[in-house]
Amino acid sequence: MMGIWQRSLAARFILLLLLALALSQGAGFLISWDERGQALRSAAKSEFFSRTASLTLLLESTPSALHSDILNVSGTNYSRFWISTEAPRDASSWWQDARAQLLKPLPNRTAAPGDAEEREVSTKLTAVPSQAIESGLVWSQLPSTSWPLSRPALYLPLEAANGSGLAVRLADDVWLNAVYAKSIPNSPLTLQSLLSLAITALALSLIAIVVARGITRPMRHLAAAAELLGRGESVPHLPESGPDDIRQTVEAFNRMQARIQRFVDDRTRMLAAIGHDLRTPITSLRLRAEFVTDPEVQEKMLATIEEIRSMTEAAIAYAREEATVEATRAVDVSALVESLCDDLAELGMQVSYMGGPKIIYRCRPDALRRALRNLIENAVRYGEQARVSIHHAMEGIDIIIEDDGPGIPNHAREQVFAPFFRLEDSRSRDTGGIGLGLSIARAIVRHHGGDISLNNLDAGMRALINLPLTR
Repeated sequence: MMGIWQRSLAARFILLLLLALALSQGAGFLISWDERGQALRSAAKSEFFSRTASLTLLLESTPSALHSDILNVSGTNYSRFWISTEAPRDASSWWQDARAQLLKPLPNRTAAPGDAEEREVSTKLTAVPSQAIESGLVWSQLPSTSWPLSRPALYLPLEAANGSGLAVRLADDVWLNAVYAKSIPNSPLTLQSLLSLAITALALSLIAIVVARGITRPMRHLAAAAELLGRGESVPHLPESGPDDIRQTVEAFNRMQARIQRFVDDRTRMLAAIGHDLRTPITSLRLRAEFVTDPEVQEKMLATIEEIRSMTEAAIAYAREEATVEATRAVDVSALVESLCDDLAELGMQVSYMGGPKIIYRCRPDALRRALRNLIENAVRYGEQARVSIHHAMEGIDIIIEDDGPGIPNHAREQVFAPFFRLEDSRSRDTGGIGLGLSIARAIVRHHGGDISLNNLDAGMRALINLPLTR
């Protein structure tokens, strides 16, 4: 449950809405339940008084021979009526008689849906201890103003049984006894309330899912676009729609992307322009060096000018390649690495591919191939041979290049990635390049969202390319 809460916005919406629904419904039930119970008890008491009054008038207007039949058909699942010759004296004794009347089945009744209710009343009356009802029972005088007839009656509240007792004197000096007992649910969680709550919860859940999807869909698109942008891919302009907060976020992302692209383009153009403009003074210096009469001085000047020219050409080439946007596509990285190792081995380099699983990966294959080539050539140049392998990592792909060279001092592990930086001690200028190989390799890998790290081994060095898995 905690994992769903942390990962899914829709789950948070649904859980919060259901929690709010449960709290609001619970508060509503607690507030209204007591009022509902009082209203039900008042209505039942009023109906019981009215029924007893109507039966009193009916018995007084009919022959006594018919009274027994009238009383039998007047009983309900929750009430019973019977006649006694004397007024009730002891409330406890009268309740025992009333309890026996309630527990007797109604006469001349066939099985009907109401019988279940009658059995429920009998079960609940049996479950209530007699002492709980008999304690504190006292008859009270019910004035004529408190019930439908103009004569007084005796009233006995039966709170433990959720009912009432009445005794009314008839015209022929006999007493009509009436008892009513009906249990009112003591829990607000009735079948109807649970069904209503379930329907409301389902409706709110569907609404929450729709709302959450409307929010998370543009956010997922934004996250995917940010991931692609971080990997150096060209991201189309995102549609700026939805609520104000989301729309403003998308607008800010589009503006950021445009600014980054303008910055990269301006930097690339500036680098290319500088390299191009340097060609003219370099050529002029070379021509002037030809007129130097001292051969030793002339040779040093020409070597320096050639070095400047090489660096300028490399900068121009680097700028041109930076300006070229290669399409991203899915390739078999293991096949790409193996083919590169084979190509370099055919050129006479000591390169061996140690194998690896087949991995399909979305990348810019030409750029990734160039980064790998730079690292492998460095390994062969300074470590005599290169061993290349590919592995699955926890969150990506690891491409490992190992050599048997002298390695790199710990303090220079980051410096070697700086443009035009070369190690004086372990990397010779005469045999090395101009210092852009590692810079270009790291730039390419970081454009894919990964990174390159260099670590010294007991004998040699290991270059590790980590590429994250794309989502």
